Amino acid sequence: MTESKLRIRLIQLSMFAVVFLAWFIATETESVSNLFLPKLGNVAVDFKEILASGEAWSPLWITLFELAVAFFNAVVFGSSIGYLVSRSKFLMRTFEPMFSSMFAVPLIIFYPLALLFFGLGPGSKIAIGSALGFFPVVLNTINGFGHVDAGYMRVARSMGAKGFPMFRRVLLPAALPIILTGYRIGFILCFLSIVGGETIGSFSGLGHQIVFYAESMHTSMMFAYIIFIVIIAYILNSLVFYMERKGNYY
Repeated sequence: MTESKLRIRLIQLSMFAVVFLAWFIATETESVSNLFLPKLGNVAVDFKEILASGEAWSPLWITLFELAVAFFNAVVFGSSIGYLVSRSKFLMRTFEPMFSSMFAVPLIIFYPLALLFFGLGPGSKIAIGSALGFFPVVLNTINGFGHVDAGYMRVARSMGAKGFPMFRRVLLPAALPIILTGYRIGFILCFLSIVGGETIGSFSGLGHQIVFYAESMHTSMMFAYIIFIVIIAYILNSLVFYMERKGNYY
């Protein structure tokens, strides 16, 4: 690990340390009621319990399943539609502003409608996750393929490149960094919308566990699940960020 990376890790760890230190001081001095902010020791005990008993794993697999399906839908439909739109200046002028405007709408307001159509099962979370993840994917795909340097294209054509070789050796490498950024943003939005959806209306999943223990006034267990979700989110984001960097060397 280089010195700069080590410094970054130390800063990140210091920020977490400050948060937990403030938490510890606030609860030990009873500056905040334990009903709202439980003691760290109690949260640590409950965190260990949900891992050791296996209670957290079943909701985790449900959330990850919903995430995988939603992200798959977002990538397949967003990439396909984005590529087709990018092949025509007319289609880009027509659909790019429309997709941008729709992306600005908080689609979570349509979650009650998704509940009516798909119920409290995974379907409603997958539908909202797919919709939220779709827009950054389709917009970045349009931008990636639609704004490839014309000079690259002329040089490639002068050397006889066309069809799939043109796509494989010119279009895709030039567009991939922008497309992968769209994938990463889409993945994050899928995860946020699914966990958020599970807190609004669901029988299962990590978000449902938070609401269940909040309604039971078992706040230490609720915070244990919140910390668990934060750890899972950090791992997933690090994995996607790593894949994005690797893809940029394509």
